[in-house]
Amino acid sequence: MGRSLRHIFNKGKGAVSGLAICLFISGCGSNGSKVKQETPTSGTINISVDESFRPVIDSQIQVFESSFPNARIIPHYKSEAECFRDLASDSTRMVIVTRPLNRDEEKFVTDSFHLTPAMGPLAFDAIAVIVNNSSRDSVFEIKDLQDMLNGTDKKHLPVMDGLSATSTVRYAIDSLLKGQPLGKNVMAAQSSEKVVNYVASNPQAVGFIGVSWIGDKGDPQKLSFSKDVSIASIRCTSCTNRTYVKPYQANIALRRYPLVRTLYYILKENYSGIGSNFANFLQYERGQLIFTKAYLWPARMSFQIRDSQITN
Repeated sequence: MGRSLRHIFNKGKGAVSGLAICLFISGCGSNGSKVKQETPTSGTINISVDESFRPVIDSQIQVFESSFPNARIIPHYKSEAECFRDLASDSTRMVIVTRPLNRDEEKFVTDSFHLTPAMGPLAFDAIAVIVNNSSRDSVFEIKDLQDMLNGTDKKHLPVMDGLSATSTVRYAIDSLLKGQPLGKNVMAAQSSEKVVNYVASNPQAVGFIGVSWIGDKGDPQKLSFSKDVSIASIRCTSCTNRTYVKPYQANIALRRYPLVRTLYYILKENYSGIGSNFANFLQYERGQLIFTKAYLWPARMSFQIRDSQITN
């Protein structure tokens, strides 16, 4: 991972110089100028999306394009750091990632493109911890996860969607390891889907993955998960009693599940185009309901939490 990309990746620490280099190399200065004949309902836009959210964003685009047949959204799924790098190019007007621009990054985008980027939360996601169906270990403390990721635990084989630049890796380093590097024992899969496949075929593997990848789409109550792997229960750090929880939507909403992150959109468009229309779609009823169907908790709508019978 190059120096400028590393700066962007580290939560904005040194991100000013990193983003500035990207902007300089990209020859920015399009001023977010309007593509000829584009309207909110017709035209084409390229967006870069954190690969962790491919299932739900694919669903969002499918419904959006069916509602606006003359509009086309071309998603490019990649690591979070690559998404931020793409934001410095003229060809990418929107990114969907797990952190907003910090103040210095926002200033550089504003100065380089002569517009104020729009951004905001869309939904809350959980990082699910998955194990092989034959594994005897399916209940973990936070320290157990830390020991896996820093290399202290020699029993399990932790696997992630890469070793650098991804939002899941950044979350693990920042929130679980408190800035310490991943251990040499941590394995890297090329995608979230391959994390699931690896865990499904390796009894000692423990995977870290966005919850939308392992939800059971056939369950209307969103209380069951993929049968290919088992979902581990994690100690609730905010509960008064010793409680272990899975990444059900209610646990995400109430922050009972400890591994929660926010999904954001960032848009650099100074006119009413497809990007603005898609951002609105994601934030209003239809888009928010699609997030709920993907096991995320919507950030822009209020839903009632009810008691349900959990069978798995």
